[in-house]
Amino acid sequence: MSQQTKDAPAPEASAKSEDLKALSEPAIADYLCRHPDFFVRNPDVLALMTSPDRWTGDGVVDMQSYLLDRNRVEIDDLRNCAQEVIENSRSNMSTQTRIHASVLALLNAAGMDQLMRVVTEDWPLLLDVDLVTVVYEPAKSRLPLLVSANIGQLNAGTVDALLGPDEDVRLVRDMKDDGAIFGSGAGIVRSAALARLRPNQTIPTGLVAFGSRGAAFTPGQGTELIGFLARILDTSIGRLIEAA
Repeated sequence: MSQQTKDAPAPEASAKSEDLKALSEPAIADYLCRHPDFFVRNPDVLALMTSPDRWTGDGVVDMQSYLLDRNRVEIDDLRNCAQEVIENSRSNMSTQTRIHASVLALLNAAGMDQLMRVVTEDWPLLLDVDLVTVVYEPAKSRLPLLVSANIGQLNAGTVDALLGPDEDVRLVRDMKDDGAIFGSGAGIVRSAALARLRPNQTIPTGLVAFGSRGAAFTPGQGTELIGFLARILDTSIGRLIEAA
């Protein structure tokens, strides 16, 4: 029985040697070219890599510069995201402050005439819009408090036609109005927010409309605060009519 020579490689060593041959640099480079997202899926491996020194010459890729540029882009993206969050937070705080001031002004109104002046004269300044109007569909019975120069009249069914029967708020990017909603100011309104004033047994369906000559309102924006203002308004109107 022959004895294995001293220099003959063990079977395990031969297997490892074959594996190392398979993991030659060309093979690794070929694998990475066929799997360009390898380091994306394995960022911990990339963190262990050593970037080459800055090279010069035609056809040579400066990997160090590439990694630095990519880090720079990621940092810029993070900075932009953080700035956007900060700006949105400031905008939300400003909007909430305007809404609070508008509600307080409304609650201080002593009668319907004063309440309508708050809505049509004070709200545009407080909310940074150009026009705010209130319009109602015909009531089942005559309501003297809803007959005012500051309250417009709509045909029956107009509110559902504008908002949809199941919607309370609609934002319009390009407002088309013949004067039924914004009256004499219809020509200057470019974008608008339309909010339903809910009816009860006495009060008909109505609409409070916020108009802007700029692009203040676009579909996709949040409508919760506009809907909240409409609820405060129709509650205040209902309270005054019931007390009359």
